[in-house]
Amino acid sequence: MTRSSVQGEDTDEGAADAPGRAETVRGDGDNGVDGTKDGTEDVTKDGTGSEPDAPRPRRRRRVLRWTAVVLAVVLAGTAAAGYLYYEHLNGNIKQDALNLGDNKVAEPTPNAAGQTPLNILVIGSDARDSEENQQLGGARETFGSTPLADVQMLVHLSADRSNMSVVSMPRDTLLEIPKCTDPDDGEVYPASEGRVMTNQSLGHGGPGCTVATWQELTGIHIDHFVMVDFAGVVSMADAVGGVPVCVDANIHSRDNSGHGSGLKLAKGTHPVKGEQALQWLRTRYGFEDGSDLARAKAQHMYLNSMVRVLRENATLSSPNQLRRLAEEATEALTVDPGLDSVKKLYDLSNELRKVKPERITMTTMPNRYVGARVEPTEDAEQLFRLVREDIALDGKDPKKKPDAEPKLPADPAAPDDEIAVQVRNGTRTDELGTAPGRANTVTGLLVEQGFTKAVADPSVLPSEDRTMIRYPSADLEGDARRVAKSLGIPASSVKRSTDVSGVTLVVGADWREDTAYRAPESDDRTPESAEALNGADDSACMHVNPAFTWS
Repeated sequence: MTRSSVQGEDTDEGAADAPGRAETVRGDGDNGVDGTKDGTEDVTKDGTGSEPDAPRPRRRRRVLRWTAVVLAVVLAGTAAAGYLYYEHLNGNIKQDALNLGDNKVAEPTPNAAGQTPLNILVIGSDARDSEENQQLGGARETFGSTPLADVQMLVHLSADRSNMSVVSMPRDTLLEIPKCTDPDDGEVYPASEGRVMTNQSLGHGGPGCTVATWQELTGIHIDHFVMVDFAGVVSMADAVGGVPVCVDANIHSRDNSGHGSGLKLAKGTHPVKGEQALQWLRTRYGFEDGSDLARAKAQHMYLNSMVRVLRENATLSSPNQLRRLAEEATEALTVDPGLDSVKKLYDLSNELRKVKPERITMTTMPNRYVGARVEPTEDAEQLFRLVREDIALDGKDPKKKPDAEPKLPADPAAPDDEIAVQVRNGTRTDELGTAPGRANTVTGLLVEQGFTKAVADPSVLPSEDRTMIRYPSADLEGDARRVAKSLGIPASSVKRSTDVSGVTLVVGADWREDTAYRAPESDDRTPESAEALNGADDSACMHVNPAFTWS
């Protein structure tokens, strides 16, 4: 079902063509329809960003916006090589710490050829920290305030460099932000009390806390981050000379009340750049049903088109254009120390450039409503698993051999009779009730095998499709792996989670009966709810809502 939230439109769409008008990058109300006078969001005590007694309709997919060109920057590096080595370009690049959290995620195991995947988190900041950003973003009263990570996009480059997967997360996804320490002043930001909007992570010490938050949620090791702001999008879009976009009818994104981005295009395909490119990326009024799902689709189309331009457009051989692109790219970025020079960015661009557009897959994290916000679904975990296991989202990977024994944890398992295990019955499904006695049955199996500290926990009745074993910290990973091996549960079903206090086995719907566990066949398909778009699809064209056409 398409999620539409016309009542919750954000006035930041019009900011590019009407500087200074109140906008709502921090919220979803148009000119105050969410209950505020200026349309900005009032982040309240519960951390969700909306008053509990006045939830606002939630946009579906707010993604990629300003960062639509960031991925393209590194893809452009090869073309710009002759100019990237100017020493002054290094001085343009701002840097910040990679991970501000306490917990680390282990790097993936190299493949047979010794290669490992690369994971880069792309962040779009809504900072109003300059006059240019202020004009483009609007909301003058927010000048100098704590920025939000309103766009978060994980770029995964496969170990063999044959394919690339992109996963975008809606900015108002509810999750727990871990404790983060600002490396500049030593300020400690405690872990959030309960779940809050993911875009708040940037204000907990910097982009390194956004990285830490992603790692906690997904279990994916992140190698680098790249962050860009409003002005970076506009300047870089100008530098590449325009990106072709398509609409199936004349469009003017402006309603009778003045809501909309101001984007005005005639039917057909047109190159957009500068502020017009920003308008395209922020348009919701006028595309399809006016939901964020439609906006995300337009953003994905733009990014794929830009990648094709940077790979194929011969005009990028112009020395002046290449020099300008290099200048704009380096000035627009904040990166981690691993990317803090033009040579490092150039080397990364060479790696990314190995992937052809037809092997690039754009997706959005599957989610469901929680009031006016969203949370990851089971499909989201499936998507995260595919990325963790370096499985191509386009389904074109060659048939893989069975996985070898996973790398041993740093802290080995304790003796079986010293491992405490909580067993919970998670066999309930949408169609079937909880299978009675499963926690007691599996606890008995563990005790018979020597895990005498295993106990059934009847107080918690979760719902799991697959039997899972979770552990809270690295020192218990060995214990969790040992429990899994004793029951024939695959290592891929052993996950680290802050939702448990010790080794916890949840008997899933795949083990409703019998004493022997039989692992289901792995489903390596990309969930339909991720709404995948292939990078080579140059026929994509946005459908225009008839209410926003002109003649």
